[in-house]
Amino acid sequence: MKKNILRHVSALALVSSSVLTITSCTDDLDRLPKYDLTSEAVYKDAAGYKSVLAKVYGGFALTGSQGPNGNGDVKGIDEGTSDYIRQYWSAQELTTDEAVVNWGDPNIQDWHLMNWTPTGLLVQGLYSRILYEVTLCNNFLLESTDAKLSSRGINETDAATIRAYRAEVRFLRALAYYHALDLYGNVPFVTEENEIGGTTPPTQTTRPELFAFIERELQAIDADLPAPRQNEYARADKAAAWMLLAKLYLNAEVYTKTARYADCATNAKKVIDAGYTLTPQYRNLFRTDNNTSREIIFPIAYDGRRTQSYGGTTFLVHGPVASTSDRNWNPASYGIDGGWGGLRTTSAFYRQFPDTAADNRAKFVTGGQTLEINSLIDFYQGYVPIKFKNVSSTGAPGSDLVFADTDFPMFRLADAYLMYAEAAVRGGGDRNLALEYVNRVRTRAYKNTPAGNITSSELTLDFLLNERSRELYWEATRRTDLIRYNRFTTRDYLWPWKGGVKEGTAVQDYRNLFPIPVSDLSVNRNLVQNPGY
Repeated sequence: MKKNILRHVSALALVSSSVLTITSCTDDLDRLPKYDLTSEAVYKDAAGYKSVLAKVYGGFALTGSQGPNGNGDVKGIDEGTSDYIRQYWSAQELTTDEAVVNWGDPNIQDWHLMNWTPTGLLVQGLYSRILYEVTLCNNFLLESTDAKLSSRGINETDAATIRAYRAEVRFLRALAYYHALDLYGNVPFVTEENEIGGTTPPTQTTRPELFAFIERELQAIDADLPAPRQNEYARADKAAAWMLLAKLYLNAEVYTKTARYADCATNAKKVIDAGYTLTPQYRNLFRTDNNTSREIIFPIAYDGRRTQSYGGTTFLVHGPVASTSDRNWNPASYGIDGGWGGLRTTSAFYRQFPDTAADNRAKFVTGGQTLEINSLIDFYQGYVPIKFKNVSSTGAPGSDLVFADTDFPMFRLADAYLMYAEAAVRGGGDRNLALEYVNRVRTRAYKNTPAGNITSSELTLDFLLNERSRELYWEATRRTDLIRYNRFTTRDYLWPWKGGVKEGTAVQDYRNLFPIPVSDLSVNRNLVQNPGY
């Protein structure tokens, strides 16, 4: 099987869990979720630990342990909606110029209208999913100490393997905490040193404190992670940690008020020099065989038979395809049995491409669609980007016509190139090298020719913000980028329906952070709401 860690998904039934219940703001809505992995039967040997490791990785792709629906990890929210990537993507994309949706699900229109509240179901669901993942990681780390391994009679060879797993889990926890840092800022903070589900509520960390913790963790595990591309597919290695550090440093001024652009450039350069190469055809990064790409540094792995969920890339493949048949749509060409008719983009994003015929990233369905959006709830208003498909690079359909085989590229080389370039333009790296890196990305975009290459004078921050959007659209980077450029809430950049106004309008700056859910505030006296809410 191409995705080896997924072989262990079938063992997840061995893992017992008590799930977080989301019901109303008066219940334990977003109390840090409990996850009881204390069974000696589960942790009896290295194979058992690897099964739990699969669950920890699976926290980014799965919604429960009984298929796509029926026993979700997070209750009180539609299970498919509760998927980590689907929720993270929605918060990063539906709040920006890159994506809108026409569905009427509870609170979903709040994203684009920028009027979310501390009681909103999706604000609460994303918060819960992130902290649930942190708890999975903490429990694995608690159960894999040297003392626990010794007490269970684990031999030294297996113990060394399990210690290596610990470094991966610390990376996954750092990734989840990075998302918490970026989205919510000041969140409850726990590690394996804290009692899971105990009577003492977690204390609240500050953004600078959480930044420092993530930085220390990623630096500490560097020696214990495998070299780049030397781990099983879809598992963490040194390059994944360097990439996360680069992202952390790129946004350091937002998180801590202290710029760290030189550190961003250093870590991005380590990734760039680690042997990754750009996939020759851009579209193949988003097909079912993207696991063969030498560009993707860390993916969230999906498999149509083993990771069935209505989130992740299943959501990203079905969401932009019309729900009814017409001459402009052929669901079979996407490798699916039908579309959900929801996701589109705004005219502001479409107009970022100066030449849609020359730039092979600019693939849109325009037939039957209007460019401008007068109604967010009409699927046929707004052009539709074509990015993720459940077909291979040769056009063969995935293993299932409902659930996608396509992996989600959380980190990839082109992003490292563009991060280095931005850090350099901001004074943290070599501008000549930055220009070379940007033109590598542009060369691929313009059908592997120099037709789209830029000059040194054209390498500006404004250009790079737009280029990041052209290259990385629908990959859950846009909100963070706009905030870093001070354009998410302000009048400096408007897009259709920003702030709930058709022409776009500014909103108050406190919207740069999402609120701590009222449900958690009501049960944890240590928490203070983010300003403005």
